[in-house]
Amino acid sequence: MNSNLLESDVEALLGAALADADGTAYLVNPSAETLEAAIEAVEGAEDVSVRLLGGERTLKDVFGDFIVASTAADLIDAGRLELRTFDDAANTLIITEDAVVAVVAAGDMVAGLVTDDDDFVDRALEQYADTWEASESFNLRTPAITRVRQSLSTEIGDDVAADFDSVLASLETARGDGDGLDEVTISLLVAAKNEELLYDISKWGEDVGIASKATFSRTKTRLEEMGLIDTEKVPIDVGRPRLRLVLGDDRLRGADNGELANVAQSLLAS
Repeated sequence: MNSNLLESDVEALLGAALADADGTAYLVNPSAETLEAAIEAVEGAEDVSVRLLGGERTLKDVFGDFIVASTAADLIDAGRLELRTFDDAANTLIITEDAVVAVVAAGDMVAGLVTDDDDFVDRALEQYADTWEASESFNLRTPAITRVRQSLSTEIGDDVAADFDSVLASLETARGDGDGLDEVTISLLVAAKNEELLYDISKWGEDVGIASKATFSRTKTRLEEMGLIDTEKVPIDVGRPRLRLVLGDDRLRGADNGELANVAQSLLAS
């Protein structure tokens, strides 16, 4: 890479900057938009591992989206992404073994201003290697999406896992924000669509690291009060009856997976 880059969006720019890279690269001080795009770019750059130094507030905000965070967790598990906090003022930089790229946005275009001067690149790598060692790790608590899918299929069933994936694919974000669809709400909705037990889906969710049983219970109560789901008692040999989840609104019962998310969001917002 020895010429400046010009792209229509930051994901394309990051992809171009990392396309020929190998070994370890640094991404320094990304904006929220750049951080989100970086997760997609790292997925497509199989020969490079990325050490990402980002502002703690930015990391927390972006990784509040389950879709982005669970993909990032996959990359961490694969050894292709590491996260540390960095709150100093700095340009947004991509530093590979061959070049330093400064990311500059202007309207609907984004540029990567490139230098491949050997001495400058070496100095930048040394500086940010030292910064990396002095920085604190960022604890991403979201489970990896591959592990979520595999465990959901194994513990609950292939149909529920397929429905979970379909609902996620129909969403741009899965962060909830009190009204929308987060990972707990999605889990409960697809469990209700398949008439699974609350105990089973909440135990799975806690075991895989999505949320505690208490969070599942509180979210179930809220969805039940709003009419999105209902419960039926299922007697067991010993102890209190278990609760079977069912969809509580005809509009949800008649929706396919792509429509399920839209209908649920509409009902939650009403």
